[in-house]
Amino acid sequence: MNKLADLIEVNLDELCRLESIAMGQPIVVAKTFIGLSILQWRYYAGFADKIGGDMFPEDGDGTYKLVRYEPLGVCAGISAWNGTHVFICWKCAPAVATGNTIIFKSSEKSPLGALAMGKLVVEAGFPPGVINFISGGGETGHLLASHMDINKISFTGSVQSGRKVQQAATNSNLKRVTLELGGKSPSLIFNDADMDMALTQASQGFLTNSGQICAAASRTFVQEGITPKFIEALKEKFEHFVHAMGDPLAPNTFLGPLADRIQFDRVMAFLEQGKKDTQVLTGGGRHGNKGNFIEPTIFLDPPKESKIYTDEIFGPVLVVKTFKTEEEVVELANDTSYGLAAYLYTSDITRALRVSANLEAGSVFINGPFMPTINTPFGGLKQSGNGGRESGKHGLMSYLEPKSILIK
Repeated sequence: MNKLADLIEVNLDELCRLESIAMGQPIVVAKTFIGLSILQWRYYAGFADKIGGDMFPEDGDGTYKLVRYEPLGVCAGISAWNGTHVFICWKCAPAVATGNTIIFKSSEKSPLGALAMGKLVVEAGFPPGVINFISGGGETGHLLASHMDINKISFTGSVQSGRKVQQAATNSNLKRVTLELGGKSPSLIFNDADMDMALTQASQGFLTNSGQICAAASRTFVQEGITPKFIEALKEKFEHFVHAMGDPLAPNTFLGPLADRIQFDRVMAFLEQGKKDTQVLTGGGRHGNKGNFIEPTIFLDPPKESKIYTDEIFGPVLVVKTFKTEEEVVELANDTSYGLAAYLYTSDITRALRVSANLEAGSVFINGPFMPTINTPFGGLKQSGNGGRESGKHGLMSYLEPKSILIK
């Protein structure tokens, strides 16, 4: 596993290029994602010879108790197209570190980087059949989810597709399922927030990968005391990033196109509906006349029933609403079927801890951007996921089966 991490590092430029030409991910973004994957491979490599068990004394019942943690066997991973190498390491690394084999299916929209990993896996010295890469659409994923000889499947993608995976697993051999699904994550910006930090994360942080990140803070709530100043500055930030759009292979490009024409048309449909529902502060249309580029867009105060407010758009489209009190904004933030991530900005650490405890989200980022770490679990509540977590020790344990052994 460490050898594979070394090879990914050596081949970083080529792997970034393959992601970029497949789905338009800017090189600078691909380097960040693949850099995280290198760290994650090394993190899980450290666990490979440290999977221990548990022991409990007889405690008067005359029974000596052992707990073994055993591999599940054949596993499968299915990923979305927006961060292929992150998903590979989140699924494959803990699987093989715990003694399993795994079949990884990349999205048909971003197959090149995953298929290139096959060559690196061989070069790293993994035995044939331990890590396997395939690509394809939903029909290929269904074959994996319904296969009677696969014991666990980990899926990253939309809620709709996640339901299909869950159903196929249920209808076959009741294989273990981990789902990491979509989000409509809130960002809570209080009057005492560091304005520059909050603006940077609400603009640059949100627009990373053109908003095509499941944990993107696509609902921003601003406290009334700073609303006029914040909104004007945010508008300027968004309009500045129009100039950072371009060829994703260029080293200075920050915003690339959307993944394909299907995603472009989907986001454009949201924009057209949003214009009917509420005010557009900036953006709201296609950028240029070539490619799948969409202007960074801000909608102000959409009604709660508006699709741009309730649905995951997966594009550079932000909605902004105001709030008065802490209680009000927590209620607004939690009023969603999603629960993947949440963000809050305040200089009051007591408030930060209190609010974070009340937010219905798998991860809460305080005074900072979305940045999953190698040693903390990542996953969602409500319809953003179930069946466990990825990353950290929690991600490792989801590929193990506990067995109790009781000796009289």
